[in-house]
Amino acid sequence: MASEINYMSGFGNEFETEALPGALPVGQFTPQKVKYNLYTEQFSSTAFTAPRAANRRTWLYRLRPSVVQGDYTAIDNALIRTAPITEAITPPTMMRWSPIDIPSKPTDFIDGLITMAANGNANGQSGIGIHVYVANISMQGRYFCNADGEMLFVPQHGELLLHTECGKLTVKPGEIAVIPRGIKFSVDLIDETARGYICENYGHAFELAERGPVGANGYANDRDFKYPVASFEDKEGDFELVTKFNGNLFSCPITHSPFDVVAWTGNSAPYKYDLARFNVINTVSFDHPDPSIFTVLTSPSATEGMANVDFVIFPPRWMVAENTFRPPYYHRNIMSEFMGLIEGVYDAKEHGFVPGGASLHNCMSPHGPEAEVFEKASNAELTPQKYENTLAFMFESRYIISPTKYALEVKERQSNYTQCWRSITKHFTGEE
Repeated sequence: MASEINYMSGFGNEFETEALPGALPVGQFTPQKVKYNLYTEQFSSTAFTAPRAANRRTWLYRLRPSVVQGDYTAIDNALIRTAPITEAITPPTMMRWSPIDIPSKPTDFIDGLITMAANGNANGQSGIGIHVYVANISMQGRYFCNADGEMLFVPQHGELLLHTECGKLTVKPGEIAVIPRGIKFSVDLIDETARGYICENYGHAFELAERGPVGANGYANDRDFKYPVASFEDKEGDFELVTKFNGNLFSCPITHSPFDVVAWTGNSAPYKYDLARFNVINTVSFDHPDPSIFTVLTSPSATEGMANVDFVIFPPRWMVAENTFRPPYYHRNIMSEFMGLIEGVYDAKEHGFVPGGASLHNCMSPHGPEAEVFEKASNAELTPQKYENTLAFMFESRYIISPTKYALEVKERQSNYTQCWRSITKHFTGEE
């Protein structure tokens, strides 16, 4: 299926695409009449007066405007929560979870969305929601729209087809996809089951990390981000649109597919990225650089250098540092860190942190390699070593990350996590 889908390249480009020839107006956005008797609709994910470099908007040319829908009715939020989390007290304890089980009963993306933690305040457009999704069926006659934040998909198991107003894109483990706040979409399963992670970004939209002294190349390159081409549906029936708004879920009837956009132009649209394209920058001399060198996307905050959220990966790479403790060092951090594992083994945690699992190390909570890893790395022969068949990631935020009541009580929470450090012993003897 992936081979049948075409894409446009370039992060945040001003794209233009049409599924029918001449559907996209030339020289203006709102002609009195659009070809094919289409309706014009502007989709803005920033304020009209945002600076040009930060302004994100897209013009859509569609069979019907989005106002053609029924009235909303509140529905059960199930296990979906939104910041601020007030249902449980946030402890400073370091936490870890095993993978959430994929259910046996029919469960689509919406029904299988589970909030693990959140921070900031969605109404104040700051912070993030952290979710896992587990599904075994495609969304059938249902569409989803999130008015609270953009959604970063990090699949861990199973390939997905994301059908959006702007077109189709596939995303599989090792890739990510981002759907802007307010874009309608559905999730179809290409494989029988699926599991993954979601970062719901309430704040400034994700952008590429600055390179600084690295120069013009390296890290994530603009050209490797892929955007869908226009691909419309002219489908009528009895459908449901589920919208997340102000922290709650609402449902309204809709009598047509919202994927009826024949043409669009703009720079606010869904996109995907293959994490294997990330050009890793690492030390070639000594010491372990800070994990910020692995930042793929960032959502800045009002304080320079302190992100609303950074999306950081730990991909396959060469380790060549001399006279250096190579795994991540022990540290305490003003930033809060939620980690997940897509495949393989993470170098600081060789046991217990498995693909599909997660860990949370909050502001100033100490963390680092388990005892066995410390002993092994402290005595290893430091030859060049390639870390292969591994891919971990981190959502790092300036705000304390509050677990939900579900995350604190779920059976997958590893109550013995901190014991991985209990066997760390004192080696000090007073002698060199």
